[in-house]
Amino acid sequence: MLLATDLDGTFLAGAPEARQTLYQLIARNPDIKLAYVTGRGLESVLPLLFDPSLPDPDYIICDVGATVVAGNNLLPIQPLQGEIALRWPGEQKVAAAFADHPRLVRQNTPQERRCSYFCESDDVDDEIERIAHSLGCDVLFSADRYLDILPKGVNKGSTLRALVEHLGIDSDRVLVAGDTLNDLSMYQQGFKGVCVGGSEAGLIEATRALPQVLHAEREGCGGILDAIAHFRMLDHLEVVEPAEVQPGRSELVMVYHRLPYEEYVEDGELKRRRPSSPNGIIPTLLNYFRDGRRGSWVAWSTHEDRHGRFQARTPVDIERYPNLVCARVQMSKQDVDIFYKRFSKEAFWPMLHTFWERAQFREDHWQVFLRVNRTFAEAAAAEAAPGAVVWIHDYNLWMVPAYLRELRPDVKIAFFHHTHFPSADVFNVVPWRRQIIGSLLQCDYVGFHVPRQVENFVDVVRGVTPMKIVHREHCAPRFLTYGCAVGVDQVTTEIEVLGKRVRLGAHPVGLDVGRVEEILKRPAVRRQIGELRRELGSTRLMLSVERLDYTKGTLEKLLAFERLLDRYPALQGEVTLIAICVPAAQEMRVYRDLQAQIERAVGRINGRYSKVGWTPVQYFFRAVPFEQLVAYYAAADLMWDTPLRDGLNLVAKEYVATQGLLDAAGVLVLSEFAGAGAELKGAVLTNPHNIDDLVASCYQGLSMDESERRSRMHMMFEIVRHNDVRRWGDDFLAAVRADATPPERMAS
Repeated sequence: MLLATDLDGTFLAGAPEARQTLYQLIARNPDIKLAYVTGRGLESVLPLLFDPSLPDPDYIICDVGATVVAGNNLLPIQPLQGEIALRWPGEQKVAAAFADHPRLVRQNTPQERRCSYFCESDDVDDEIERIAHSLGCDVLFSADRYLDILPKGVNKGSTLRALVEHLGIDSDRVLVAGDTLNDLSMYQQGFKGVCVGGSEAGLIEATRALPQVLHAEREGCGGILDAIAHFRMLDHLEVVEPAEVQPGRSELVMVYHRLPYEEYVEDGELKRRRPSSPNGIIPTLLNYFRDGRRGSWVAWSTHEDRHGRFQARTPVDIERYPNLVCARVQMSKQDVDIFYKRFSKEAFWPMLHTFWERAQFREDHWQVFLRVNRTFAEAAAAEAAPGAVVWIHDYNLWMVPAYLRELRPDVKIAFFHHTHFPSADVFNVVPWRRQIIGSLLQCDYVGFHVPRQVENFVDVVRGVTPMKIVHREHCAPRFLTYGCAVGVDQVTTEIEVLGKRVRLGAHPVGLDVGRVEEILKRPAVRRQIGELRRELGSTRLMLSVERLDYTKGTLEKLLAFERLLDRYPALQGEVTLIAICVPAAQEMRVYRDLQAQIERAVGRINGRYSKVGWTPVQYFFRAVPFEQLVAYYAAADLMWDTPLRDGLNLVAKEYVATQGLLDAAGVLVLSEFAGAGAELKGAVLTNPHNIDDLVASCYQGLSMDESERRSRMHMMFEIVRHNDVRRWGDDFLAAVRADATPPERMAS
């Protein structure tokens, strides 16, 4: 059968349960063909094509019948489109002919091969008909306010009839659905039809005598379902019923690419142990299951047959989290290499950090990405209890919400974006941007680190689909507004897209300050701090800690340090830069050239400036245990943390926490392009893209008197201690569970 349906008030309307039933019926049954037949222009239909909750149309008739295209590629269906074009006198000619009509207001909506106006019913007079006739056009008035000037003989019904004949479809297997007078022409073609509940009175009256038209009571999709049953449209089809997803028992489901424990092989057996990484997020997320809450942690795991049968579900820690299981998503090494180490890092990572020219987009890798995301969604759907919260983490899992919403419309979907989210002009280079945004809009709540990233997301959404801002809030005093590159004065906290509300928020990830405090109490760490200070003597320590990555600005920092020593010779022998650069995984080929450039710069600086007993740069290209890092933080007079772009930057907070707990007076020189730059008031902000500013800010930090250093550090420590990682998680979950903003609270 062919379902030819109007959109607004029809296919997009009705009770949520009815919409889901109809959409899934169409999506799962290839013998049901779908045609959108709408007054919208094609440009206005595009957002619907990337809404994962809607089935894909096979054909699109839009512009009230003046445009007809294939649904899969949007190419005109010929010769039908060409014949319509020949009847159209041209937009400029028609617009000029009606320009002097006093009560016609041109609609500011996308339109082709038609001119559309707003007017009252009394304004549709003989003069309008005469002008249209002289142009070889027809007049169509509907819903008591919409006036369309169309090519002669062109309307929804005539184009649909031409399409049905062109495709060779049996007219008896066509069902049309609508709700206004501009749908009338479809019923006049003799097809089976339904006027859905709430239809325009004029349409009801005009179709009352037509024998094959059902006037349904239910609105939208409910009325269409009633018509399918009434006319027995599916009796000749083999209907595929959707596979029922049995709800799980977990009240809270974490969907994260990393396991909540470490897996290792010992004596040929796969074993588990607690994470040794300093990543404070995983322990924080685990804490939400300490009270016995039923939960699941969905993450990938590679498996080799020699390790025995793959375990899809394992306990995490029975003593600490008795009701928490890990739902392990089995992935091959090849899938991990493509999905994470190559595609995520070679396509999305550079784009997210505004290095779009480095991005490599491959369709075959995207298909792997989709398959992996669907697998994650299926695992989450099987674990979640009815109405559960599913908390998805980061860009690697962008498409999970789309699949999850289809599988489990009952759950509350929350997404936290751990990386930077770029501006629209950067994000839009992604070939699949509409699909990604369509997926994220299936969430109930989407969180980012800082308001700028929220606003970047909103701008991207605005370019993909019609959107209304429901609520905004001021950023101050929590965040900097005009004082840094990532500052904004207001942040959007709720949007409405295609009738659905999505809430947004800024939640900078906090630090586990207690963990830093515990490390500082260890005698071995205290001894290491003392040894560092004795080794340095009167030499002041500048510290740099980052992963090997072009986004971190390591090379730019080294070039600035070289200029600092050249511009201020008195600093030679007085300051030492310890640069710790953690290697990337061997599979990350994109960083090899950068490593060589960094090593050459270190060699050149040390060759130029070294003296007996003093080396300007001490470069460590290796992973450093967190305990040792804390010792370095404690000994450092200045933390030089200047990524070119960063979602947040926890290193800055680790330094502040260490210095604050010791009541020390170190200086944080921080990139204003890091998310933390909008949060840590008291940092010396710098533009890492400007070498002179890097030099000036560094010199400012080295020249600062003690009272100012202490004042700045005290201010930052208060922020880091109060907004710790536990508060981050609590605030995020509270925002997820909060109700949507009532319309009357909308901000201007």
